[in-house]
Amino acid sequence: MRMQHSHHAFIYILLSVILSSCSDNMKTYHIGVSQCSEDIWREKLNRELRTATYFYDNIDVCIASGDDNDRRQIEQIERYIDKNVDLLIVAPNQMMTMSSVIDRAHDKGIPVIVFDRKTSSKKFTAYIGADNYNMGFEMGRYIAAQMDGKGRVLEIMGLKGSSPAIDRHNGFLAAIKKSPGIEIVASLQGDWTRESAIKAINDYNGDLSDIDYVFGQNDRMALGAREALNTLRRNEEPPYNPHTTKYCGIDGLSGKGNGIESVRQGLLDASYIYPTRGDLVMRLAVNILKGKPYERDNLMKSAIVTRENVEVMLMQAEEMEIQNDRLDRLHNKIDWYFTQYRHQQVYLVLLVVIIVLILLGAWFALTTMYRRHQLEREAFSLVVGNLEKESSARNVAKLTPEEQKQIELSSNMDDRFLEQLRQIVQSQMGDSEFTVETLASKMGLSRVQLYRKTKLLTGRTPVDIIRQSRLNRAKALLSSSHKSISEVAYEVGFSAPSYFAKCFKDEFGISPTEVLQLSKQ
Repeated sequence: MRMQHSHHAFIYILLSVILSSCSDNMKTYHIGVSQCSEDIWREKLNRELRTATYFYDNIDVCIASGDDNDRRQIEQIERYIDKNVDLLIVAPNQMMTMSSVIDRAHDKGIPVIVFDRKTSSKKFTAYIGADNYNMGFEMGRYIAAQMDGKGRVLEIMGLKGSSPAIDRHNGFLAAIKKSPGIEIVASLQGDWTRESAIKAINDYNGDLSDIDYVFGQNDRMALGAREALNTLRRNEEPPYNPHTTKYCGIDGLSGKGNGIESVRQGLLDASYIYPTRGDLVMRLAVNILKGKPYERDNLMKSAIVTRENVEVMLMQAEEMEIQNDRLDRLHNKIDWYFTQYRHQQVYLVLLVVIIVLILLGAWFALTTMYRRHQLEREAFSLVVGNLEKESSARNVAKLTPEEQKQIELSSNMDDRFLEQLRQIVQSQMGDSEFTVETLASKMGLSRVQLYRKTKLLTGRTPVDIIRQSRLNRAKALLSSSHKSISEVAYEVGFSAPSYFAKCFKDEFGISPTEVLQLSKQ
C-alpha cells in the first residue's frame, strides 16, 4: 500500500511539472480582424486567414465585419482593444474615420496591421495590400491603348473616402491624361456594389451616348454599369449594339459570375487581379507577434486579365480552387491534427508517464479504464444509430442492466445537448455577430469540442447548422409574411441582403424574389 501511494505521489509531481512548463511555453496569441464590409472578396480572404492559422500552433483569430458602417467598425475595434487582443488586423472603411481608434490601440501597446485599405493614422505597425494607384494607372493605360488615344470613357468609383477608390481614381486619371484625345465623361460615385453602379448611371443626367469604355473600380460595379447602360439604350434608334461599349473592372476573382469568368465570356474586356493572400497577412502578423523581422510597407503583386491571357489565368484559378476544396474536405482532420500538434509536448511526456505506470504494475487500472471507455462508446453508438424503434427495443432488451443504464444516461445527455444547441441557435440567429465561437462559449465547450460533438450527433458542422437555420427561417418568413427581402435578411442575422440572396439561392436553388412571387400567387 505504501508503495502504491509513493507511485501516485511521483506521478502527481511529474504531471504538475510537465503541465506548468507547457503552459509557460504555449502562449496563445489572440488576433482580432476587423473587416470594413462583407463580400465575396473578403469572404475568400477570411477563409484564407483561418486556413493560415493551421500552420501555427498558438494563433486564435476572431473576425468581425463593419458592413460599410464607420460607427459599427469603430465599436468592434474598441471591443477588441478592451479584450486586450495581442494584435489587430484592420481594413478601414474610410481613410479618416478609423484613425483615432487605431491610435488608441497603438497607445495601449497593441500592434495594428492595416490591410487592403489605408488609414490617415501614422501609428499603425505595418501595411499590406496591392498597389491601388498602380492598378488604376495600368487599367487607364490599357484602355487608352485599346482606344488608340481617343474616345469617351466613363468611370464608376468605389466608396467615397476609401483609399482604394481614391488611389485607383488618381492612377486612372494620371494614365488617361497622357492621351488628350480621350474624354472622361464623368466619374460617378458608387460604393463597390453592383446596385450602386446601376443607381449612379440611372441618376446621371448627362450625355451617356457613344461611351467607348466604362472603368468600374471593381468588377461588380463594372457589370452593374453594363446592365444599366444596356437597359437605357435598348429602345434607342437606330438599334443599340451592346458590343460597342466595353467594360473593365478590378478584383479578378475566380468562380461563376466573377471577374475572370466575365472576361472569358466577353462581359468584361479586362479585369485586374487584386490578390487576397490571407497567408501573407497571417505570416506578417506572426512575425510581429514573435519579434521577427518584418517590413512596414508590404505590396502584393497583381496582374491584368485580358482576353489574351484569360484561359491561363482561369486555369490557374481553377487549380487553386481545387486545392481549396481539398483543404475544406480535410478541415476536420487538419483541425484535429494541429490541436494535437499544439499539445505534442504534453502527449510525449504523458507517453513517458504511461510507460512508467506500466513498469510500476498499473496495467490493471489502465485496462479497467479502457474497458469502461469501450462500454460507453458502445452504448453511445446504440443511441445515435439509425435503428427503428422496435429493433432498438429488442437490442436493448438483450443488454445487461448496467449497459441499459449507460444507454439511457448517454441518450438523455445527447438529447439535452441537441435541445440546448437548438435553443441557442434559434434565439441568437438574428445577431449578425453570432459565430461558432459565441455558440461554443454559450455551450460551455471549446470550438473543437463543439465541432466534434455536433458533427458526431448530426452529421453537420456548427457553421452548417447556423447557416441552414437562418435560411430555413428566412424561407418561412418570405412565404408567410409581408416583409421585404432586406428586412428578412437582417432579421435572420445576415448583414448584407446581397450576400443573403446568394446563400439562399445556393441552398434552395431559388432566389428570395421568386419565393416572394410564389407566396403572392
